Amino acid sequence: METKIQKRKLGNSGLEVSAIGLGCMGMSFAFPPFPAKKEMISLLHAAYERGITFFDTAEMYGPYTNEELLGEALAPFRKDVVIATKFGFKIVDGRMAGVNSHPDNIRNVAEESLKRLRTDVIDLFYQHRVDPNIPIEDVAGTVKDLIAEGKVRHFGMSEAGANTIRRAHAVQPVAALQSEYSLWTRKPEEEIIPLLEELGIGFVTFSPLGKGFLTGKMNADTKFASNDFRSMLPRFTPEALQANQILLELLQKIADNKNATSAQIALAWLLAQKPWIVPIPGTTKLHRLEENIGAANIELTSGESGEIKSALGQIKVTGNRYTEEMEKTTGL
Repeated sequence: METKIQKRKLGNSGLEVSAIGLGCMGMSFAFPPFPAKKEMISLLHAAYERGITFFDTAEMYGPYTNEELLGEALAPFRKDVVIATKFGFKIVDGRMAGVNSHPDNIRNVAEESLKRLRTDVIDLFYQHRVDPNIPIEDVAGTVKDLIAEGKVRHFGMSEAGANTIRRAHAVQPVAALQSEYSLWTRKPEEEIIPLLEELGIGFVTFSPLGKGFLTGKMNADTKFASNDFRSMLPRFTPEALQANQILLELLQKIADNKNATSAQIALAWLLAQKPWIVPIPGTTKLHRLEENIGAANIELTSGESGEIKSALGQIKVTGNRYTEEMEKTTGL
């Protein structure tokens, strides 16, 4: 199946990527069971063959195994793809143990990630979560030095608040912010999107399909394994899944009119918001990958976008996206 995806530029950075990227976290982290490595290498190759040039990973995913997977899979066409990875967590005995954006740790993560990714430069290096103990100017300054040394091309931030982004950007231009944004997580519209527009920063949106909910395949009876990340999130309780079905009904109605799927409409809606927004849906299945890529060719009319927007105004999403403890590490 030959599909070519248009390219988008992430803000003023000049960094050009496919309009839809691939979030690789679920291949080895958060959503077990994980497929065999060989299968995921085939999937990553299939993504590249179909026009995806933007791949997202992090030291934390695994930890470490996700970067190793991408390093091996993308080696044959490394020069033709953009790999984003992240620093900023403290990892103890293979588990997340708080945040750590100390300059020494940033440098150490960069060196180790370069090895695992089998590359001599990280295209986009995100601070995974803001570290309240380290001035953001020190973080941006450290990445600026890594850019000067040729080890990193672009600086990114994830889930940072507006003031933090502005302060970091003054030291080293931020190429992209990566945060959650979708039809059911629209908080970035209040403060973040206007700021990104003002500063010329791209917006890479994770969980654009609401961790699977917006595909329309979940209901109150959906069960998650105890080691599935979603099992602890307020928005995935049976009550919340039931209450939020109203959003899926709206999506399905528009999807039927466009001869598309709910997931494709959810992604097309994001692409229609701004020309510098790039969603990175994750999947471990080829048919889902092809479905997601198909969203890049769906144009929503202003009427359809307006219909979605006004309907969203009537719908109150039930359940917080994270637990209170998890929310403490985000600046949104």
